This record gives sequence, C-alpha cells and structure tokens, in this order.
Amino acid sequence: MQNKWDEKQVRNASLLDQLVYQSKLIGSEEDLVLFGGGNTSIKRHIPDFRDMDVSALTVKGSGSDMQFASPENFSDLRLDDITPLLKRTRMADDEMITYLMHCLLNIEAPRPSIETLLHAFIPSASVVHTHADAILALTNNRLGSQAVLDALEPNTLFVPYKRPGFLNAKEVALLVQKHPDSKGLVLMNHGLLTWADSVQEAYENHIGLVSQAEDYLAWKKKGQTITVIEQIKPLSEQERHEIAHEISPFLRGLVSTNDHFLIQFDDSSKILDFTSMPDAPKISQKGPATPDHMLRTRRLPLWVPLNNGKKLQNTLKTRLDTYAEKYQRWFDKYKDESIAPLDPYPRVVLIPSVGMWTLGTTRTGTERTKKIYHHTVDIMQGAETIDRYKSLNAKDAFEIDHWPLELYKLTLAGPKQELEGRVAFITGAASGIGFAIAQRLAQEGATVAISDLDLSNIEEAATRINNKTGTQNAIGFPLDVTNEVQVKDTVEKLVLITGGIDILVSNAGIAPNAPIHSLDLADWEKSFAVNATGHFLAAREVVRVMQRQNIGGSLIFIGTKNIPAPGHSFGAYSAAKSAEAQLARILALEGGAFGIRSNIVNPDAIFQGSQLWSASLKQQRAETYGIKIDELERYYHERNILKKEITAEDVAETALFLASDRSSKTTGAMFPVDGGVAEAFPR
Repeated sequence: MQNKWDEKQVRNASLLDQLVYQSKLIGSEEDLVLFGGGNTSIKRHIPDFRDMDVSALTVKGSGSDMQFASPENFSDLRLDDITPLLKRTRMADDEMITYLMHCLLNIEAPRPSIETLLHAFIPSASVVHTHADAILALTNNRLGSQAVLDALEPNTLFVPYKRPGFLNAKEVALLVQKHPDSKGLVLMNHGLLTWADSVQEAYENHIGLVSQAEDYLAWKKKGQTITVIEQIKPLSEQERHEIAHEISPFLRGLVSTNDHFLIQFDDSSKILDFTSMPDAPKISQKGPATPDHMLRTRRLPLWVPLNNGKKLQNTLKTRLDTYAEKYQRWFDKYKDESIAPLDPYPRVVLIPSVGMWTLGTTRTGTERTKKIYHHTVDIMQGAETIDRYKSLNAKDAFEIDHWPLELYKLTLAGPKQELEGRVAFITGAASGIGFAIAQRLAQEGATVAISDLDLSNIEEAATRINNKTGTQNAIGFPLDVTNEVQVKDTVEKLVLITGGIDILVSNAGIAPNAPIHSLDLADWEKSFAVNATGHFLAAREVVRVMQRQNIGGSLIFIGTKNIPAPGHSFGAYSAAKSAEAQLARILALEGGAFGIRSNIVNPDAIFQGSQLWSASLKQQRAETYGIKIDELERYYHERNILKKEITAEDVAETALFLASDRSSKTTGAMFPVDGGVAEAFPR
C-alpha cells in the first residue's frame, strides 16, 4: 500500500489539522476502512471552558466517515478523567458511554467512538485503527496467529478477538505496557492498531504493516500449487439480466413485509468468479470478515442454488423462509431481556452463475453493502491462500450484530422518512410538474427515477435533486414514452438498480393547440401517442413489476382540468387526456386485487418551469381568449374561484399524498389542483 503522506500539506499545521489530514488519507483507502469504520485520535493540550489548559484526547466521533473528515467530526475528552479507568476491573457498555459523555470538553461534540478507551489507554500521542483487508486476511483463517507472526515485523503484537469495549481496551493497554518498543497490534478478526508520538509516524507505521501483510499474501498466492477445478460457468449477460428482472421484484416483495427495501443487482466479474467457485457455498456461510461489516451485511448472505423459471422463485422463497427461521433460533439461543430482535432477512443474496443482490432502504445503503461484500470476497479469498477461512463464532457474531453501541451508528442518518425504501418512476420530470413531484418525493426519502427526452436535461435535474436533498436518491433516464422498447428497457434497468417500483407518476405530455377543423392528423396522432399511449406503456410495464412484487403500489396520472372541462382549440389535448383518465380508472379496477391504487391529479395553468407552455402556445391561448400574451397568466389565476396562482409545488403536495400510505384507501379518484374551476366540478 502506498504511503501518501505529503509533508507540504501539513507544514505548520496544528495537531488537529494533522489528524484531519491523516484521517482523510486513511478514509480514502477502501482497503483500510469503509463507510464510517475505523478511528483515529491524538492527545494534546487545549483550553477548557475556563480557559485553563487541560490534557485532552481528540478522537473520531462514532460513525463519522474518515474520508470526509473535518474538525467537527472529532470529540475532545479530558484525558485525566479517562486514564484512571485502567485501574478498574470491569465497566459495562452503558456505564462507559455515560462516563465518556461526562468527559467531553464540549457537550455539543459528537458521541465519542466506541473504541475511545482503546485510544486513551495507549500512551502514544497518535493512534490509528482500521479494518484493513490484508490484515483481516491474515487473521481470518485457522492459522491466523501464526500468519501474523510470519507476515509482520517481530515487534507487532496481537490479541484474540474480543468485542470492543472496556475489557478489550484494558487487555490491549496492559500488553502494550509490557512491550514498550512495539508500534502496532493486530486485533484478531477485527483489524489493526498503530501508534507513535507523531501523527505522520502513526500513519506510516500503519501503512507499513498493511504493506507487509499485502506482500505476504501475494507471496502465498504466488507459491500456491494451482489445482484445476471445474467452475460453474456464468450465464450470458442477457440470461443473467432476464433472471434478475424476474427475481428482483419477487425478492423485494418477500422481504418488504414491514419496511420497504431497495435491492441492487450486481453481476460484476468479482461476484461471478466468487459464486462460480465450487466451495463458495461453504465459504460464504462462515461469517463476516470483521464485526464492523455486520452493520451492513448481517452475519451471513443467503445462498440460493440456480434453478429455472418458477422453480427458482420457489427455491428462493423456501431458502428465505429457512434463513428467517435460523435467525430466530440464533436469536433465541443468545438473547437476553435487553435485546430486541432485528428483522430476520439477509442483506446479501447470492445466486451462482447469476450474481448478487444487496438490500437496503436507500440507494446509498445498497451500494455500501455491495462494496463491503466485494471487500469480504477479497478477504475470504486472501485468507484461503493461507488456510481455510474462519470468522467469528456464533455467539460473538450475535453480540456484535445486536450490540446497541454498534446499532447506534444507524441512527445517525436521522429518523426514517415517510417514503424511505420506496421507488418512484416519474416521466416528464426534467422540469415543471414532473420535476417538482420528483424533488418532493425525494425529500421524503423516496428513490426517484426521473425520465425525459433529453439526457443532459434529465441528468441536470437529477443532480439538482440530489444536491437539494443531500442524497443520491435521484437517477436520470432518457426516455421517449411513445417508444415501447425504450419504456420496457428503462423499467428493466430501474429494476436492476432498485429491485422494483412502488410509485408511478405518469406525467409526460404535450399540448397541441388548434380547433378541430384546422387540426392536422399528425398533431392529433402525436397527442394521442404522448398523452394516451405514453401513459399506457409506462403503466403497463410498471404494473407488471408491481404484480411480481405483490406489495401494492400507487399509480398517479397527471391529467388536466381539460378532462372534465375541455378548452376551445384544445381538442387533441383534451381528448387524449380523457383517454388517460379512463386508463387510470380501469387500472384502479384491475389493480385492486394486487393492492395497486390508481388516481388522477388534474392541475390547471401551471406556468412555473413548464415546458408545456411554449411561447407559441401562450400566444395561441391568448388569442383564443382575446387578451395580450403578458396578461395570460393573470387571466388564468383570476378565473379560478380562489383567485390563486397554482404552482408545480401545489401539484407535488397532492402527488405526495397519493404516493404515501396516507391515501392507502383511495383509488379511482380525481383530484383537482386548480384553485376551483366551476365548469370542472364533477357532475
């Protein structure tokens, strides 16, 4: 591993700035830490609230990501209050956390790392802890301790696995005291600690030991006798994707009994190669590479042998039921009164020759689980070059999987949002009503797949939504809703990314303007192609996915005031949109048996950000009403009963209601968002 320390970057920097720099270097190496894992610290003198100099431990806050480290991610604790704890014989986890919170110099600082005592008890000024892949490959096999001795320099220490906390920290501290010349320690099945009196040296010690482990693994691999073993041959990409498109919604429905999950499909070469190994079914069921990974991957993946057609679905369901039953037995064996069960479902599903599915309630979550399991594969295969892969025993794994201090990290993302875990597919979403709806649903936690004709416009829209929400919830797809093949392909791509669809907002539309006697047939047909057939194609593909999921869904059709009250010279538009309304009603009838709701939203005169209201359309409508073009918007506002301007955001609020469970008993309805237009009243 490359030493990336650049003295120019930290010349004349404070100790805290050096710590931040060190943390960013470590966090940028996925082979060292992933997504909030690991921790770093320094010991320094700083003023307290009385402006009196105190000895402090500055340590990374729990769950913060070192890759994006900033001074605000670290907590300062009074070291003189912590070091006396070394004299104690025991300390419960909740007592430890409460004690450490009282040691904070700033009560608004983040909660200190659960391994704060580990950092405090080591006397050196700078301490680094990671879950380096190469170190885990050394430890996670039957010859782990011997491999550590063989691979790393002689003064490197190691301790058997013990869950992080007071006892683990004390054991490490006492061992370091006995070996004052040591500069690194391996936590078996957990990771690596290094220390020094300077931030740079602690980092370089760490990189040095990891490099030694990498070199040792490369040497072991090079020296192996290659045995030719017949591997399972992966299916073709087309076959894999066909299976994934069928299986993903089915799997998503099975696991989304309480919370909705997203499911990401991965058929990368790494996963295909691993699942094609004859012993992969056995290796994959031995457990996680490190306790830190269990937060995302759970203890074991679900392994499903490949069968054909409906038989694969039956096998998947049987295996998933068995997985849940095994979890319950595992929980019952090791539980105590203070521990509540987690959901019984895996976060990783493996099917040989096809690929891997990772589960989460957000796109970020599924992507993180995918990356972690890629590293798990590397670690397992590295360990196998030494001896048989070995993980935590069932009891140790249970304690970490249900450990409140580890589960706390999941709460840092904030409370669960209303649409978290839901997937919305929105057409015509680069601007206007479609964009406003997409942004509103994303703000409530939905993953939004937005589509429009122009790729650059839809990518820009997705970026704006992601920047606004601080997430990666928006995905852009170029799409012509009148093209049957494009619609089908787009839905299939979305299913591979998210596992399914919960919400359709069928919004794409055009507004040709001409009286019937002068209307060209081409304009009439184009209006029906976009304003009727486009809704049919999108709805048909989405309903097919929803039926395979079997967890219901919401179809939201963006109609118009012109459905109940058509406008002069809007014949092609009004007639086609009326067909859309009938489609929505029929889908309400047909979807009920599957829990699929279908409703219509009828806006009127949404000018803000709309591509529908082109300059020519505005001119034509102004001429129809005998007014000037700059009077048109005011004319529409004044004609509604409430005399209100109707915005895209107003429509988005109605769409949010229909997308959410708040409207779970509403289907086949028409919702006007028009300020009250009397001629559009239902009658």
